[in-house]
Amino acid sequence: MKIIILGAGQVGGTLAENLVGENNDITIVDNNKNRLQSLQDKFDLRVVIGHGAHPDVLKEAGAEDADMLIAVTSSDECNMAACQIAFSLFGTPTKIARIRSEQYIRMRDKLFINSETKQNDSRTRGGFVIDELIAPEQLVTAYIRRLVEHPGALQVLEFAEGRLSLVAVRVYYGGPLVGNALAALREHMPNIDTRVAAIFRQGRPIMPRGTTIMEADDEVFFLADTRHIRAVMGEMQKLDNSYRNIMIAGGGNIGFGLAKQLQRNHSVKLIERNQDRAEELSERLENATVFCGDASDQELLVEEHIEQTDVFIAVTNDDEANIMSSLLAKRMGAKNVMVLIQREAYVDIVQEANIDIAISPQQATISAMLTHIRQGDICNVYSLRRGAAEAIEAIAHGDKSTSKVVGKKINEIKLPPGTTIGAIVRDEEVLMAHDNTIIEQDDHVILFLVDKKFIGEVEKLFQPSAFFF
Repeated sequence: MKIIILGAGQVGGTLAENLVGENNDITIVDNNKNRLQSLQDKFDLRVVIGHGAHPDVLKEAGAEDADMLIAVTSSDECNMAACQIAFSLFGTPTKIARIRSEQYIRMRDKLFINSETKQNDSRTRGGFVIDELIAPEQLVTAYIRRLVEHPGALQVLEFAEGRLSLVAVRVYYGGPLVGNALAALREHMPNIDTRVAAIFRQGRPIMPRGTTIMEADDEVFFLADTRHIRAVMGEMQKLDNSYRNIMIAGGGNIGFGLAKQLQRNHSVKLIERNQDRAEELSERLENATVFCGDASDQELLVEEHIEQTDVFIAVTNDDEANIMSSLLAKRMGAKNVMVLIQREAYVDIVQEANIDIAISPQQATISAMLTHIRQGDICNVYSLRRGAAEAIEAIAHGDKSTSKVVGKKINEIKLPPGTTIGAIVRDEEVLMAHDNTIIEQDDHVILFLVDKKFIGEVEKLFQPSAFFF
């Protein structure tokens, strides 16, 4: 596939890294010559220096015969204009844009339209032609909310419209499964079906088998019916109590969105530095308490009883401020802390410090984009462990004669190395995958890949032959 990426920042560069090894022809466009040179030195891709929304730059990048344009520059306006120009002048089939402004997102139904609707209905109103719109701050807000709803989880990802979840937990010393084989999980929970999709031990992936012995500090990814997540987590670690008292540092779009979603069922305090913004948030949040101040102010934290806080969430746009305020909050008694980190270089440092969860908006954005880029009928893609692995939801189409998976038992499917099928969602039913499970037409199949270089083979598995209609 021929793909043009506009923007060589962290998202654009990481996206190029994800796609360049998958037989894609990648061209990346940016004004910054040094960023482009760095990417070209690392990866097999083309670079074009220039403004991403300028027609001559898009033409030089190959927009006339590109399959896809992905606009992830730092400017929403540039991303919007580039998609429109790619449609109007070059007929680029698929256009994806990252849009961060809350005002644009609020008016998305009036501002944006996809190519198919525009071409099929000449009476369609005007608007920027964008096929897929990615709103990072909404993605991050939803991601943090799921972590708050499942105390103790490192990651919570949903499939099949929320019916199935993939949860990452760390196995603690003294847990009921430490020193036991995975097969013991069924003995502990005879009435709940679950499946361990992967285990990472000291950063290295281990293919889970019934005989695999669980060790303390293992990072375990398990699949379960969303209704049973807490019961399964209880087998891996001592369950934390539900979070009640929440303190949020930062009143930007993410902080405000979180407070708005959590204020109904939690006691929420929000700290915002800017006086005007704090007053605005105080008026817009009915059941949350808003303070104007610095989240690193020890006196403020003492006054607001930081020691009674179940989780402190730092989501300002300043990585250093987030890290320092979280470390301080933890030292002063906050039971758990979550930190928003923009710079990937900081993530390792943070995880070695006394911080419970580091959240990367880049990874959330890339996961959403990969969902729209993957071929075959892929309806969900999640980038895991900072891009080292992927979880994929694919829909099985075709029949026994046209599909490589439909009508076959799982042990009959030739999966690429390091790939496992963890679960199947069939209509409203959630089924854990076993060797003799037969995949049926329209099943939602959840796969886990610890080596992304085989993603193309997985996509081909779920592409029915040309004779399927």
